[in-house]
Amino acid sequence: MNTKGKVASGIVAALVIIIGGSYWHQSTHFNKNTKINGINVGGLTKAQAYDKVSQTKLTNRVYLDGQLIYQGSRTSAGYRKADQGKFKTALQKQFTLFPSSEQRNLKITPSESDSSRVKGIKQSVERKLKTLNENRQAPVNAKVVWQNNQVTTTKPQKGNQYDVKRLMRRLDQNAYDPSIRLPKLYTQPLGASSSEIKKQKNKLQKLNHRSVNYQVEQKRYRLSSKDVLTKVTYEDGKYTFDTAALKPTVKKINREKATLGKSFKFKTHSGKVINTAKGGSYGWKISETKAGKTLGKALVDGKKSVNAKADIFGEGYYTGGLGYGVTKNHGLGNTYAEVSIADQHAWFYKDGKEVFSADVVTGKQSSGDATPKGVWYIMYQQSPSVLRGTGDSGKSYTQPVSYWSAFTNSGVGFHDASWRSNWSKSAYLNDGSNGCVNMHPSDAGTAYHAIVVHEPVIVY
Repeated sequence: MNTKGKVASGIVAALVIIIGGSYWHQSTHFNKNTKINGINVGGLTKAQAYDKVSQTKLTNRVYLDGQLIYQGSRTSAGYRKADQGKFKTALQKQFTLFPSSEQRNLKITPSESDSSRVKGIKQSVERKLKTLNENRQAPVNAKVVWQNNQVTTTKPQKGNQYDVKRLMRRLDQNAYDPSIRLPKLYTQPLGASSSEIKKQKNKLQKLNHRSVNYQVEQKRYRLSSKDVLTKVTYEDGKYTFDTAALKPTVKKINREKATLGKSFKFKTHSGKVINTAKGGSYGWKISETKAGKTLGKALVDGKKSVNAKADIFGEGYYTGGLGYGVTKNHGLGNTYAEVSIADQHAWFYKDGKEVFSADVVTGKQSSGDATPKGVWYIMYQQSPSVLRGTGDSGKSYTQPVSYWSAFTNSGVGFHDASWRSNWSKSAYLNDGSNGCVNMHPSDAGTAYHAIVVHEPVIVY
């Protein structure tokens, strides 16, 4: 072998020895910047590391950014010889072929660890963190807003509230350190590039191309997102929307279609068509609030059509609104009660046929107690009942009756009047009732059973 060959062989042999020695050292000693449960074990064997860690007492103190926030009594960690195998596993886990300066902190849970100790520390620290956060500024996430067919994203704002979840995870990771030292971790706001904000943006952009058909009786109104929605946000899987933009449309629909407070065309018993007085309680109107919720939800849910029936309201004893969808008899239907003040007579119709009629005495004209004109409805019925009110003399009265069918909130209705002696056609002028429609005791029962709750009562 020549000289060059001998030199090469020597170099190879030296490298084998160096690598072999390095491998042996690395496989039996921890790297210099390795810690176990916060205790430096760099350069130690697994046995040495076990001795050092197992003999170290736990102070049970917790620091946050260098400030003590929890203090307990010193205790043993609870390591036993059976735990030596865990140190062997830790040694293998951090092994590198050549020495490494990487900072590592490995967690080894002692076999006789006191779970109640850890639980107590965690509960106390979590309460402390929440208390500290009460006087700190919460972060404000970026927010996506839909408005006027445009989607914009607000800028996030940082705060200084501690991130309780992350700190509790860090505490759990370091639960067996001699002293637990938590870093200053703040809750971070969601930024425009976060997946959640992107999801919000995608959801809201879809509103630009949506519209819904609003079915109001026989007429259909096609409304776009811009017609209904003023401002929309989407967070935590839920839409929040403002529907102020819808108000002019609802007013327009109510002018065209609603019946509440309006005059009705009505064909009387004689065949004459009249316009009733305005302001009665029978009828319906669309609620701006209800319509906003219905249409807003329809748009965000992607529905193509909704009916206005669920959005109507009315007045009187029943506030759900009456007559929606009724087309017969100019919106009054074919079942109703008719009262003519001039004729002092009442007629009762069922399905378009007269089932009963009778003379009546209505409210006293001279005292301003005339039975109110307009279209009302039977609010409720009682048999027997007791009427209570104030007479012309100003004294209160209590009067039992056999049949009572109220049709105004002010207490006007049909009832028998056994005390009445004046049943003339002119009695109502100066000797009428306090506003009610008085009926002969012999007629009142038949009339009571000829009408039903919510039936229109037309007074003219």
